[in-house]
Amino acid sequence: MNAIAAVSLSWGIGKDNQLLFHISADLQRFRAMTSGGTVIMGRKTLDSLPGGQPLPHRRNIVLTRSPDFHREGVETARSVEEALELVRGEDPEKVWVMGGGEIYAAFLPYCSRCAITRVYQDPACDTFFPNLDAMPEWRVFRSEAILLEGETAYQFIEYARREP
Repeated sequence: MNAIAAVSLSWGIGKDNQLLFHISADLQRFRAMTSGGTVIMGRKTLDSLPGGQPLPHRRNIVLTRSPDFHREGVETARSVEEALELVRGEDPEKVWVMGGGEIYAAFLPYCSRCAITRVYQDPACDTFFPNLDAMPEWRVFRSEAILLEGETAYQFIEYARREP
């Protein structure tokens, strides 16, 4: 299983249930990496998507505590364990955790790779991705050159879990 996120310098990912950044190349990378696979997200993340609709060309699993939650095109899990059961038998390289903050924290122990877009800005935020640089079990596996979109500098970085 993998996680994918765009993070600020302080590992922020959102504010007021909105993404901090809208970078065309990051969105294209997200689409390319997750299409044809499974995405796992929280209900607030689903609600933040255009029209609150599931992402096309992917299996969408939403983790929510609400027993009344149902949305067309979405499978619902009430716990991390239930979500893991739903993806049992799938190619782990095609399962992507995509937010929000609590979901990333809950699933990170099950991830072997994180595809991070590091954005070299630090806007105000209220939701964070776990700081992989502060976790000894994670290492940078691959990083690309710093790119610019308008005034926004960013870099694609892949982290891998260290072997025990």
